[in-house]
Amino acid sequence: MSFETWLAFTAASVAFLIFPIGPTMLLVITLGLSNGPRIAPVAASGVALGDMAAMSVSLAGLGALMLASAQVFTVFKWVGAAYLIWLGVRTIRSAQGAGQAMGTDGSRTSSSRAFRQCFGVTALNPKPIAFFIAFVPQFIDAAAPLIPQFGAAIATFTCLAWLNAFFYARLSGQLGGVISRPSLIAWFKRVSGAILIGMGLATLTLRRSSV
Repeated sequence: MSFETWLAFTAASVAFLIFPIGPTMLLVITLGLSNGPRIAPVAASGVALGDMAAMSVSLAGLGALMLASAQVFTVFKWVGAAYLIWLGVRTIRSAQGAGQAMGTDGSRTSSSRAFRQCFGVTALNPKPIAFFIAFVPQFIDAAAPLIPQFGAAIATFTCLAWLNAFFYARLSGQLGGVISRPSLIAWFKRVSGAILIGMGLATLTLRRSSV
């Protein structure tokens, strides 16, 4: 991968990560508002590792298999949808704890749980897995060794994903300190949970031709 190609890949990755805000960033923002800036590196690491896993699996061939096999795609679709719906329900239920003062145990998520949630939402979403296998090859030189190019692409995208998630989590964490009314935090959690559930249901409508 030449330097010019790498710059083009980096620019395209930044655009893909920033727009639109999907379930991953919605979860990151919710965690930031609930837990403050301290959760930013943990959430960002979960997102980055999830993207690394999804991207590695895609480039290893699962993305192509998902596009070719209705059964494999359906399994990933249902697993991803079920996880989003479960997480949405859990987020809505956690809004009850947000009625306490910010900073109490009831309104916070442990670092390990936040990491697992961010990793799961990112890695189990079937659409990015199929997207990566269509996105990355556009920047790959078939005449050059593939593994170093794949490695550069995965490393670049993972670092950008970490920075993007860290920014959203940090910013929302700082806003959470300003918007400290428990009722507002609880309201945002309920809305976020409902949107996550909606995204989970929308995932069930995905077809291989739409990915």
